[in-house]
Amino acid sequence: MKNRLLKGLALAAAVSFAASLTIVPAQAANEILVWADETRGPHLAKVFAKGDDWVPGSTIKVVSFSSYDALKAALDNASGTTGPDIFVAGNDWVPALAKSGKLAPVVLTAAQKAQFSPSQFFDLSYGGKLYGVPVDINNVGMVYNTKLVKSAPKTFSAMVTYYLGNKSKLGLKSGLCIAGGGMSWGAHSVFSALGADAYLMNADGTVNYTDSFDPTVFAKNVSSLLLDKKGKSNGFFPATDTGCQDNFLAGKVPFAVIGNWHWKTFADAGFAMNIAPVPGVKAGTYGKMFGSVSGAFLTSYAEAHGVAVPAKSLLTSFFASTKGQVAYQAEEGRPPAEKGAQKSPLVTQGQKAMGAAASRSSLPQIGAFLNTNKGGASYWDSAPAYWTAVLVDGKNPLVEAKKLASIWKANVVAGKADL
Repeated sequence: MKNRLLKGLALAAAVSFAASLTIVPAQAANEILVWADETRGPHLAKVFAKGDDWVPGSTIKVVSFSSYDALKAALDNASGTTGPDIFVAGNDWVPALAKSGKLAPVVLTAAQKAQFSPSQFFDLSYGGKLYGVPVDINNVGMVYNTKLVKSAPKTFSAMVTYYLGNKSKLGLKSGLCIAGGGMSWGAHSVFSALGADAYLMNADGTVNYTDSFDPTVFAKNVSSLLLDKKGKSNGFFPATDTGCQDNFLAGKVPFAVIGNWHWKTFADAGFAMNIAPVPGVKAGTYGKMFGSVSGAFLTSYAEAHGVAVPAKSLLTSFFASTKGQVAYQAEEGRPPAEKGAQKSPLVTQGQKAMGAAASRSSLPQIGAFLNTNKGGASYWDSAPAYWTAVLVDGKNPLVEAKKLASIWKANVVAGKADL
């Protein structure tokens, strides 16, 4: 009786323990598991299915999630037995995932690094360590209607002069408007062209924590280029993106900022993809767009799965290579981050133009600064609020510029701890 009782208790304990476990499918030996969202996942799977031996001796399995948010939730809940070896996502996830220990550092050779811009590595780094390789560029660029404007404008004032001289004759709705990215992310290049950057970068790619943009210079440019003699908007730059795309396509706006995700809409409508940064006040200068990159990230789970070496090999042989980025972007359609892929004849004109525009003048998108509101508001809220205050409500551009500079500087200082 005693033996049967002990056996019964042992069996019950075993059943109870088994019930508490989450059963997950075992990962095959030498199988590299890649996670991506609902668009990148199928495209990656299609490329890998073509049979190129990117990592000899290993197979590649792609798991696609229903959305970008679903991918993030899965990563947040992942463990050593359920997580991926590599995932593809935006740069703004890096700080939290690095601090949680779910990312593993990546080491690239000098030759591999030379194929990318330094700001792209800044986007994918945390605490001085690199955690992924740049896959594609997430940016905007300005396009002009060649039926209205015969050559690329060299200065911001040249665009304003064209608009003011032709708005009545051509029935122009505005001169420059934002068709992609909204009045904060998409419109940063307009802020920058007029003298206001969300934060300043040093020549070596580090953040300048000492200085901020000069509100007096910025306000002077806003007053002379965007306002009339009465201090009201002259109509060149609307404070909203509503109707911008439709108006540009209809030939009622000569210049528009568009996103790299919908450039094909404009190309299919017959517009030349003369994409470039927004020209600055002085000839030869340009406004900086947010030029963030999406990356392919190595996880700490790859080591636990016994595939750290082949996973690192996939990062360099496919994700960081000209051949790999050309093959992937042929399906995905975004501007490749790798310089060799940007020049490939297999990459379309729109992709090349967007990538080239970001290479000419861009600012890394640093969520630690942009997402905080320690200055009284986040960048995302304060940026469009400035346009509304000055262009719609008629408030003093210098007073509002000083407020903006204070907010942005405080947010940068506060965000330093999260870099």
